[in-house]
Amino acid sequence: MREVNVAVSVAFSGLSPLVVEDVVDEGERISVLARTPDGPASCPACGAESGRVHSYHERTLADVPVDGRAAVVRVRVRRLVCPTLNCCTTFREQVPGVVERYQRRTVRLTRQVRAVVWELAGRAATRLLSRLAVRLSRHTAVRILLRIPTQQRPVPAVLSVDDFALRRRNRYGTVLIDAVTHERIDVLPDRKSETLEVWLREHPGVEIVVRDGSAAYAEAVRRALPAVIQASDRWHLWHGLARAVEKAVAAHSGCWAKAGPKRQTLTREKTTLERWHAIHDLLDQGVGLLDCARRLGLGLNTVKRYARTTEPDQLRRPPQYRACLVDPYRDHLRARRAAEPGVPVLHLFHEIKALGYTGSINLLHKYLNQGRAESDRIAPSPRRFTSWIMTRPADLSDGRRAHLDELLAACPEMTDLARLVAEFAQLMTERRGSDLDSWMKQVREVRLPELDPFLRGLDQDHDAAIAGLTLPYSNGPVEGVNTKTKLIKRPMYGRAGFPLLRHRILLA
Repeated sequence: MREVNVAVSVAFSGLSPLVVEDVVDEGERISVLARTPDGPASCPACGAESGRVHSYHERTLADVPVDGRAAVVRVRVRRLVCPTLNCCTTFREQVPGVVERYQRRTVRLTRQVRAVVWELAGRAATRLLSRLAVRLSRHTAVRILLRIPTQQRPVPAVLSVDDFALRRRNRYGTVLIDAVTHERIDVLPDRKSETLEVWLREHPGVEIVVRDGSAAYAEAVRRALPAVIQASDRWHLWHGLARAVEKAVAAHSGCWAKAGPKRQTLTREKTTLERWHAIHDLLDQGVGLLDCARRLGLGLNTVKRYARTTEPDQLRRPPQYRACLVDPYRDHLRARRAAEPGVPVLHLFHEIKALGYTGSINLLHKYLNQGRAESDRIAPSPRRFTSWIMTRPADLSDGRRAHLDELLAACPEMTDLARLVAEFAQLMTERRGSDLDSWMKQVREVRLPELDPFLRGLDQDHDAAIAGLTLPYSNGPVEGVNTKTKLIKRPMYGRAGFPLLRHRILLA
């Protein structure tokens, strides 16, 4: 009997403030019969102790499952008479540590339910709890989640601000975090400047605001706290430069692409030139766009694209090739075809196969027909060329770095562009925001019109750009919060409102 009592005390240790009288196995459910201990209890209104019993009643509480089965605790609770005059006549004794007032779950079960709804909320939480023999509706799960208090954090000196999509391309919100400790401070229902301005006025103490290039956020901070330092995020500055660089690279593709393969480029250029002249000849005769498309057997959008260009050189683009299995044997193929121009492709296939080639003969045919074996280098696409320019030289392989040097040498404008990008990268990594003006002066001297929009953005947000390139803070932590917010939103399927989403973001 003693061993049974020990087992009961261990299994129901959370009920230690009660006197457990019996444990009944009801098949799918285990019932625990208990009562409150004898002795005086304190009145919740005046605090006076009383041992005079007025009546008894039973409370039924759900407890943590036992052996995969639901557990129910039936507690006999006393109603006592208050000894203080002009106080409540009677009061019901409470059981702190076991059950809260008006609740039908024990405290330890409530803690477990809170832990589940904290992570899953709604329907997902109810599905998991049902597997754990705890019955709960999705509405109750949401109510429990909203009752979990969020921590009230002080207003930080360095505030990081960014937007996130509530409904992409339709509604956006704003998340505010501490840029130093990365703690979530608040979530706003939109990204309007008026909303952020009101929040900043109601929460004084901010000294530095880290943001992206949003004009709305900049205006809100300027109106609410004129003395606050605004710092542009370095990643957004780098991203803006990358977009401008890609436009400059594409504009000069007819220059640097000459370092790429020749045969495919010449064939494509010939076809492009013939189409351009044919379309413009018909247009000069007064033929409409749709009639041009019918006569030449081309798509209407293709005819429109050719008609918009005043010179055929504007349509030139370098061929875009992906790396393939034949690339490691390009030198061997070029040498063999130079020594023996009429060598059959089948012989070349057997030769490189003996060297380790694992591809098919059809791939080799396609490779040779494109002229890729006739050139030392393959011209990359403008986007890939841009990525090479924007990449740290130490992170490029030796072959790719040599290829990049050859392409840059073929176009003086690209040489200047790569130099300016490297200098801007040094400004970012070494926090030399004071040298930004001299860098902008060099860009204007080079005369690359594709970089003018980026320069205008720096002029409009000049002080914030200098602060962003000087101070050690960035929007990286708040971007991480946005990534986690996407994970929170995905199981919600857009059915829950903003209050629940805000609550989950602040609890995460």
